[in-house]
Amino acid sequence: MTHVVTESCIQCKYTDCVTVCPVDCFHEGPNFLVIDPCECIDCTLCVAECPVDAIFRDVDMPDGSEGYLELNAQLAQIWPVIIQKKAALPEAERWRHVMPKREFLGFLVISSG
Repeated sequence: MTHVVTESCIQCKYTDCVTVCPVDCFHEGPNFLVIDPCECIDCTLCVAECPVDAIFRDVDMPDGSEGYLELNAQLAQIWPVIIQKKAALPEAERWRHVMPKREFLGFLVISSG
């Protein structure tokens, strides 16, 4: 089993979750985080840390979120690993309750620096 970052993270990108991950399975995109399903050990530590409730077990994802498992797997292959907390995006509070917002997902590859 693995955990999956879903739509609530888009345009927020709180990184509280990455600091508790014992296996460094989070990857950072321009406005979203993903979990590498090959690295995730299903420890559940990240779930409680997410202030926008964006992280779910792959078998417990909300209706309409099914595509996020594959999306996490694909983007984890091209986005850099993130292991330290960073400031959320500047407009995170404004976006935290906005839905739907998948259309705003940034796919650009960002540098790890």
